[in-house]
Amino acid sequence: MSRIRLGVAALLCVALGATVTAQDKATFAIKLEKDKAFYQKMSTTVTQIIKVQGQDLTQKQESTFFFKWTPDKQDGDKWVVKQKVEGVVMSIDISGNPITYDSTKKDQPGSAGNPGLMDFFKNLDGSEFAVTLNTKDWKVEKVDGKDEFVKKLGAGSTQMDSLLKKIMTDDALKQMADPTYGLIPDGPKAVNDTWEKKQTLNLGPIGSYDVTYKFTYKGKEPGKTLDRIEVAPSLTYKAPTEAADGLLFKIKAGTLESKPLDAGQKPSVVLFNATTGRIESATISLKLKGDLTVTIGGTDTKVELEQTQTTTVDGSNDSLLPGATPATPPTAPAPPKK
Repeated sequence: MSRIRLGVAALLCVALGATVTAQDKATFAIKLEKDKAFYQKMSTTVTQIIKVQGQDLTQKQESTFFFKWTPDKQDGDKWVVKQKVEGVVMSIDISGNPITYDSTKKDQPGSAGNPGLMDFFKNLDGSEFAVTLNTKDWKVEKVDGKDEFVKKLGAGSTQMDSLLKKIMTDDALKQMADPTYGLIPDGPKAVNDTWEKKQTLNLGPIGSYDVTYKFTYKGKEPGKTLDRIEVAPSLTYKAPTEAADGLLFKIKAGTLESKPLDAGQKPSVVLFNATTGRIESATISLKLKGDLTVTIGGTDTKVELEQTQTTTVDGSNDSLLPGATPATPPTAPAPPKK
């Protein structure tokens, strides 16, 4: 009888231990409610040092996209969510020659320098897609609106239209239209659990990128209710294997690979808000280095490239456009008691 009691007690301990473990695991799920919009701002800064024939060419790019996401309809485990580009801010500086665009401003400094590029930026603003999400694993299954997007960006140019169709593959569009950015786990995680995600982005005549994210769940952010996920990203770029029709250059050969971050680069971290069901903020930093062979006008040139890149994502229930009116006005403070 005592052996039976001990056996039952042991089973109860195992069961209770399993229950506690399950309760300790954090769940990561996007909360969607029909017609209740949420917003994201994605900003990327890229600095390139290009060495060609003993000379250094420095190029810096800064871009910010403002997204509005509106859950439209649900069918079982699938949601159709409308994605709209609410605003675009771009800045490109090539050896001290800046080109800037800001859809939130009427006057565009530098627009006379490259009107074709400015038109391209303008056509990005206001673009819309219908994104089908599978809530079992939060993967993007389908994106509608590609043909209209390519036609808008091509602006009537047959050459540009052909190039965009090669670059804007279905997989590339799925990654671009993913509200999770591939940064949240597919299931519950306990503290110090680790997992990996791999993505391949094939941009046709521009080349391909193999990205690996190694994640570690670190529990709650100190002093906050946010879940902290630390990220170790790595990336390898490979030269294209197809013709570079529509481009003024061709990347003939070469690779770029991840290197240790510079001292000033921020570590890669994701903060997830379980209450709102979205990424509150994220920072992903990379440094790449390698050699490329670039063909221009039939002449091959060897290029040494070093690139640092930092992308940040912010989420909100309200539009993150500068000067936007909050969807829910702040509550007025109660009058002081007499």
